[in-house]
Amino acid sequence: MRSYREMMAGPAIFQLGIPALEGVPEKLFARARSSNLLKTGSFSSLVYPDPRGEFELRREIAGYLSISRNLHCSLEQVFITSGYSAGLGLALRVLGLDGKKVWMEEPGFLLTRKALELARLNIVPVPVDAEGVNVGYGIANAVDAALAVVTPGQQAPLGSTLSLRRRLQLLEWAVSSNAWVIEDDYLSELQLEGRPAPALASLGEGKRVIHIGSFSKTISPGLRLGFVVVPTELAAAFSEIVATLAPAPSPVVQLATARFMHDGHYLRRVRRLKRLYCAQRDALCEQLRVRDAEWVNAGLAVLLKLPKGAPDVEIVREAMTVGMAPSPFSTWFATPSRALTGLLLGVATAPESDLVTSCDRLFEIIDRYR
Repeated sequence: MRSYREMMAGPAIFQLGIPALEGVPEKLFARARSSNLLKTGSFSSLVYPDPRGEFELRREIAGYLSISRNLHCSLEQVFITSGYSAGLGLALRVLGLDGKKVWMEEPGFLLTRKALELARLNIVPVPVDAEGVNVGYGIANAVDAALAVVTPGQQAPLGSTLSLRRRLQLLEWAVSSNAWVIEDDYLSELQLEGRPAPALASLGEGKRVIHIGSFSKTISPGLRLGFVVVPTELAAAFSEIVATLAPAPSPVVQLATARFMHDGHYLRRVRRLKRLYCAQRDALCEQLRVRDAEWVNAGLAVLLKLPKGAPDVEIVREAMTVGMAPSPFSTWFATPSRALTGLLLGVATAPESDLVTSCDRLFEIIDRYR
């Protein structure tokens, strides 16, 4: 088991949102940074870089999305950002919906909820089930909302995929209500079972959908690199905002990532990660099975159910002192009366070599709260 000092130097066991350290492409990026692309590309120009992002990276992203997510877009619709949070902030600034209602998944991502609050939007929590966000509930309780923020590919944190029926229902509501939908595609195509569903923005010509993605889960959150694909009618407004308030991140990082994608390394890395995560998830589930635990798969996490009354926040706080960082399930709920307890165990940061020791220690902590 790693010490607290070791934990702070890198991802902790079971930590969400961090890709596996195995196979981190440091050497490939070093080669990309020193390649002729950087020496001859726009980074060497004496003019300011394009605030929308480097042409090479936007081209690679557009091509990749058309293949992997069935999302066909022009380069003018693609904007490079400093990760998901910057993309969400940019979209909220462009939309300018202060005081309006917004649908937010329940349970849902804490940072998204905070961003919506800071944007002075009135959050309407909408329950999630096996088909994803309950669009009918949202319509019945806040048909006049101006925005919905959803994770249709793999719901965060439960992992369910938004069904086609509800996708069409959501888009029909957005069109009829003149509302917008922000699609948080946080896991891209890292779907461990079957093929990933097409992007929500690929339906209905994406006229009401703003698609946000990042490289945090597939390469590294340290890149602080993401992208936004916007409807054509919003492209000018996004261009104006990024030119003055939110320019794209370093051209060096952008061009290195473009070369990484162009040479096929990115696609190979995603495939390797899927194989690795499947193996680590299966090994984790086996450890839970031999301990007679109750759990459900949740995308790139496993939701471990706790004994009745066990405080997940306190358990996590104690687990962090010994190098583990599962996420307390209760904190993903905005409505206390709906909150359920449990531990979300990240699969990507659960190497098989550490599983027996980590699970032993985690269940020792849980047992103290029975």
